[in-house]
Amino acid sequence: MTNVMIQKMRACAKIPAYATDGSAAVDLCAAIEEEITLAPGERRLIPTGIAISIPKGTVAILSARSGLSYKKGIAAANGIGVIDSDYRGEIFFSSVNLSNEPYTVTPGERICQMMLMPVFAMNFTEVASLDETLRGAGGFGSTGNI
Repeated sequence: MTNVMIQKMRACAKIPAYATDGSAAVDLCAAIEEEITLAPGERRLIPTGIAISIPKGTVAILSARSGLSYKKGIAAANGIGVIDSDYRGEIFFSSVNLSNEPYTVTPGERICQMMLMPVFAMNFTEVASLDETLRGAGGFGSTGNI
């Protein structure tokens, strides 16, 4: 297990914890004093009230909670959130309401999930051509019917 330093940025912030031994991610909670209502199609930054020191060579990934996304249409506005290892500010969840109904975020509600992943730094070398593969340049849908 990797040790991650965490700082509460708001008094109402909750320190994340794994729900089970097999959990890949921790839930982050909305560090808000009052409810926030997201209208259909609305995007909003939801504060989590925490800042973390991410170990070099890793990245923290934020994603929507599957149940909240499926049942209520609350998703990550940018697909996933990427938190670089040198960022030390408060973590916010960039949310979007994809449903046709308003959704109200309540104080302390589990709003997104965060996981730590390794990062492989890339060194780019320009070449005249790339090695050949069976797939080649076949793009979207090239390996199936759709």
